[in-house]
Amino acid sequence: MSPLSNVAVTLVLLSGAWLTQAAAAEEAALIAARASELQWTAAPSVGPGAMIAVIEGDPKAAGPFTFRLKLPANSSVGVHTHPATERVTVLSGSFYLGTGDTLDPAKAATYQAGDTLIIPAGVAMSAGTRSEAAVLQLHGTGPWGISYHDPADDPRNP
Repeated sequence: MSPLSNVAVTLVLLSGAWLTQAAAAEEAALIAARASELQWTAAPSVGPGAMIAVIEGDPKAAGPFTFRLKLPANSSVGVHTHPATERVTVLSGSFYLGTGDTLDPAKAATYQAGDTLIIPAGVAMSAGTRSEAAVLQLHGTGPWGISYHDPADDPRNP
């Protein structure tokens, strides 16, 4: 290869590396979420009174997402699964989670503020709160969703 060809190839390779770094820099933007500024909306797929605030991404789309979920006191989420691994951190209150195909609140484990759960895709679970509300932060890679084992448990069904 001639010296001029060597220079041309080197320039092409260097420009490709620079463009790759520039594209990565465009994707990596600072996201700062102040709790007092979150935009809360109803989360009908979870149940009455549940609220969601999306911090990053679109949980229904492919890609990373982060959102917060408020569950009111005395709430119950019937047996369900998620299509993707769910990473949950309890931010406040107490959160109860049971695994398996049947709802048994007596067998649910209690998780307090600071506790974290990593629930693989497809694991059957039920959840809820008792005398106090809970705020959870969930993150993972979408698309995320919820599928109830019994359609009667799905709060979206009339």
